[in-house]
Amino acid sequence: MLPIAKILSWVLHPILMPVIAVALAMYVDPPLVYFVPPPARSIMLAMLAVMTIAFPLTSTLLLIKAGVVRDVHMHIRQERIAPYLLTLIHFGLAYYLFRQAPVHPALLAVLFGSILATALTFVITFFWKISAHMVGAGGVIGMLSGLSFIHHLPLLDLSAVVIILAGLLGTARLLTSDHTQSQVILGALVGWGCVHTTTLFHWYI
Repeated sequence: MLPIAKILSWVLHPILMPVIAVALAMYVDPPLVYFVPPPARSIMLAMLAVMTIAFPLTSTLLLIKAGVVRDVHMHIRQERIAPYLLTLIHFGLAYYLFRQAPVHPALLAVLFGSILATALTFVITFFWKISAHMVGAGGVIGMLSGLSFIHHLPLLDLSAVVIILAGLLGTARLLTSDHTQSQVILGALVGWGCVHTTTLFHWYI
């Protein structure tokens, strides 16, 4: 059971969630990128991956080399502050680049919701430990529920699958880390609340 939990924690790592959320949004709601040619969509996702995966990962590895962080797992709450801040900066740059593309405001809102969730996670980390994995998973659920509401999309089946995966991830985090049940639940609520809300109010983002 423990090896499976560890694999699930890596496969559904929070650093992957913005790319997964945006790619899934493009798939379930094609009008979001109606004015973006298919080849350009792939380039956009590749740029997003560089900004939200490659850059934060590189920054974390540099922090480990500098001795600021002991390892990528960052079990100690204080060690998470610097990586979260750098990740937040990279997410902001990615959002700026996406605003230059002719995409629907709802897609920008999904990315903005991810930034907001990351910012709240950063602030909360000063005082309390929260599950970043569940923030990411909750964000994907928030994207699906938000798009389903504003565009009346039939996403119940897909949402159910994602919720089940999020539940499995939450269980995995309880098994493989020192997170408590409340930290896991709050993480999911923060992620869902931020992305769902920004998607609903996408015209103001």
